[in-house]
Amino acid sequence: MDDKKLNSIVEEIEKMSILDVSKLVKLLEDKFDVKASSNQVQMVSSGVVQSQTEGTGTDAQEKTSFEVVLESTGEKKIEVIKALRVINPELGLKEAKDLTEATPKTIKDSADKEEAEKIKKMFEDAGATITLK
Repeated sequence: MDDKKLNSIVEEIEKMSILDVSKLVKLLEDKFDVKASSNQVQMVSSGVVQSQTEGTGTDAQEKTSFEVVLESTGEKKIEVIKALRVINPELGLKEAKDLTEATPKTIKDSADKEEAEKIKKMFEDAGATITLK
């Protein structure tokens, strides 16, 4: 497959919501019997953020890694449980439910700013209260 075709696929994925991307990853994992590692993605993301910061001459002290904390579930607990399982697919229904009842609780460590903001929006749309640290 040539680079032009691959770039076209990446551009289409960029237009997708985080929920749709998560579903796509799950489908690819099932289809090809592989497991996507969030640690690899985080390492790549950190490297990109670091190189972009260095290239623009911005302050090296700028925060590039965030902790996403679920402060409260709000009134749409089921929606929050669904969102938890989207960002953390290995969670079972019971584990996700238990996590929502043990707030405040960290739901994502070491997220880059863009990912943290997407997660925050997804949970706020579900009625939850989220803080980024």
